[in-house]
Amino acid sequence: MLFILFIILLLCVRNITSLDILAPGESIRDGETLVSNEGIFEVGFFSPGTSKNRYLGIWYKNVSPFTVVWVANRETSLQNNSGVLKVNEKGVLAILNGSNRTIWSSNISYKEINNPVAQLLDSGNLVVKNGQDREEDNFLWQSFDYPCDTFLPGMKLGRNLVTGQERTLSSWKNEDDPAKGEYSIKIDLRGYPQYFGFKGSIITYRAGSWNGKAFTGYPIHQLPEKYTYEFVFNEKEVYYEYKPRDKSVFYIYKLTPLGFGQRYVWTSETGSRKVIPTGGADPCENYALCGANSICNMDGNVPKCECLKGYAPIFPQQWNMSYWSSGCDPRNKPKCKNGITDGFFRYTNMKLPDTSLSWFSTTMNTEECQKSCLKNCSCTAYASLDIRSGGSGCQHWFGDMIDMRTFSKGGQDLYIRVPALELGHLSVSGNGNKKKIIGITIGAILFTLIMWSFIVILKKLGVARACYRKHYQNILRKEEIDLPTFDFAILAKATGNFSSSNKLGEGGFGPVYKGILINGQELAVKRLSKNSRQGLEEFKNEVLLITKLQHRNLVKLLGCCIRGEEIMLIYEYMPNRSLDYFIFDESKRKLLNWLKRFKIIGGIARGLLYLHQDSRLRIIHRDLKTSNILLDANLDSKISDFGLARTLLGDQTEANTNKVSGTYGYMPPEYAVRGCFSIKSDVFSFGVIVLEIVSGKKIREFSDPEHCHNLLGHAWRLWSEGRQLELLDEVLRERSTPSEVMRCIQVGLLCVQQKPGDRPDMSSVVLMLNGDKLLPKPKVPAFYIETDGIPENDTLLAKCTLFSPEEVSNTILEAR
Repeated sequence: MLFILFIILLLCVRNITSLDILAPGESIRDGETLVSNEGIFEVGFFSPGTSKNRYLGIWYKNVSPFTVVWVANRETSLQNNSGVLKVNEKGVLAILNGSNRTIWSSNISYKEINNPVAQLLDSGNLVVKNGQDREEDNFLWQSFDYPCDTFLPGMKLGRNLVTGQERTLSSWKNEDDPAKGEYSIKIDLRGYPQYFGFKGSIITYRAGSWNGKAFTGYPIHQLPEKYTYEFVFNEKEVYYEYKPRDKSVFYIYKLTPLGFGQRYVWTSETGSRKVIPTGGADPCENYALCGANSICNMDGNVPKCECLKGYAPIFPQQWNMSYWSSGCDPRNKPKCKNGITDGFFRYTNMKLPDTSLSWFSTTMNTEECQKSCLKNCSCTAYASLDIRSGGSGCQHWFGDMIDMRTFSKGGQDLYIRVPALELGHLSVSGNGNKKKIIGITIGAILFTLIMWSFIVILKKLGVARACYRKHYQNILRKEEIDLPTFDFAILAKATGNFSSSNKLGEGGFGPVYKGILINGQELAVKRLSKNSRQGLEEFKNEVLLITKLQHRNLVKLLGCCIRGEEIMLIYEYMPNRSLDYFIFDESKRKLLNWLKRFKIIGGIARGLLYLHQDSRLRIIHRDLKTSNILLDANLDSKISDFGLARTLLGDQTEANTNKVSGTYGYMPPEYAVRGCFSIKSDVFSFGVIVLEIVSGKKIREFSDPEHCHNLLGHAWRLWSEGRQLELLDEVLRERSTPSEVMRCIQVGLLCVQQKPGDRPDMSSVVLMLNGDKLLPKPKVPAFYIETDGIPENDTLLAKCTLFSPEEVSNTILEAR
């Protein structure tokens, strides 16, 4: 009897003793916790602020006030104290509610699993590992891969270039709600890597690039001395981390719900924390406050912007009234005659410009860096990549320089290229003597006068097309769109002079080419065709819209190029091209199994939901089709081509147009007939795409020998007869999830119903795709041909010619 009581006592100890490990079969209930080995961190359920909702979080055990550093179920709270944390035999952590329903779980690891356990480490990292294996690389899962609002010592902020895993900070919504808020900090890998702060999709500040000692936006004297800092950038990963020199001193960085960064410092002896505000400390930290080619200086507590040497305000009157966002332009363009007419002006204690469009080399020295820049006509500035040991490595900037400021101390040297006309009255870095400069200056003045006369003649002759493009450059400035511009020569070189071997495809805008920059970055260049049916209006529309959007399921616009007769848009490169490239090809469609297709459908749905509801603008795409769904390296779907998109204002739910543009098969009847479009127009197009993905059949080429229905009618007919699984692409029939397939077909049919009011919105679609509730019954789809009243002896051809989509509209139709 005593032995049995002893065993019961041992089992009870699990619930009352602070342990750091959770094994399969064990659980942590609300009110119980795991405590790290040295008693630094604790994990359990808590309620933030005044909220009564419950979350699983990690906090410092003996620090006042209560400081939470990580939250698991930040988007799905528990409504009571019924929560339970468990780890199963497959190494998956899960939070269950009182109904034993999973409300949060860690992602499934594909590593070899052997006796998995969850453990809270003294670093604050909650990990799932195999037994006693302490190697970080072998962890099955870790909370450090999914930061919330807190950057802890030992945490890596950046990206794993092998797996694509990105580690970013995101604020809480407010003190009572740990769900993702408006603010985030992310790494940008364009050019030399740097960190940006965002409010939604808008850049609020830039920490800058790493110079060997600190980020250029935060000089070394601003960093706490009791920590070591490391920036790692190689072929496998890029990240920033810091580690304590003295383990008795705790230091963390938090991104607050208001978007400010705060440092928290305390010692293990006192247990009380000290708050040190950082970020937003002065106006010069606001991203691009002074526009292009201008430097921000703090004059006491007031910011002051100053054009770079050799530059002048674009709009002087606004500039003098302290409206600086328009920036500065060169007073005189560098002549670039083998470098002999140009030199460099040195700025000290600088925050270096935005490196998004920069080029870098780790092997050059400072002298080689200067010579390389001087030889490249597009190079506007250079600096050392690493300032340690007198400087090494090289960075070049091309075009406008954005987001610069000066510091009282601790900044970096930046060398700005200046032309001959400016050399005579500046202290420069470069070769040449006074007589040479005077001669070159006179020659440059004469050359400028000749060129000016030539420009006047051209204007009188009416070079309208080039001026038209200049008009759109002004539009970008007027709309205050900070879109990077690429030099034409760089794009020509990147695409092999727009070689046909690099051509990815062609749309209404013109051909699209693959390009590779000198730093190895891949990009897609969409070049306006001179005979384009779309052209300037669509270019303007796409730029104005897509620069205001940012979502993982939307393609990312990197910049543009406007040069005389040439107009180009530059996007992130999608190695797997477009969706139609796979699903309509006899061999390639086998590469998209059902799991991947279901994932693609979900990605498109989330992207549309963002456009319709979650973005700053309510946007109707109007040309959603499989060729406009691009696939990245992980086959994640991204919506592209916003040339025909339109915005709805305020409470507006629909709009009309006399010019119907789009693609046959994807246009709903109310748009094709009356020119009326709404968010339900995109829903219809989405439904068509879903049925195409499921069936592997093109909407415009589908036919069946037994009837004359199109793909929508065929799908509805099979569904109404309970034979919907026959619609599934034959290459998927042996390996698929029937319940998911049938749910997707039914959702697709709900989206293509005749009346817009019968179609669900995208928020409902996302819920239907991911839920298990009974779905509504779809009505007859649009363009459905009723054949019951046709005599049986009539031929199938006669039945199928009763309706033609070309006859539906009296509006101006520009279908593709």
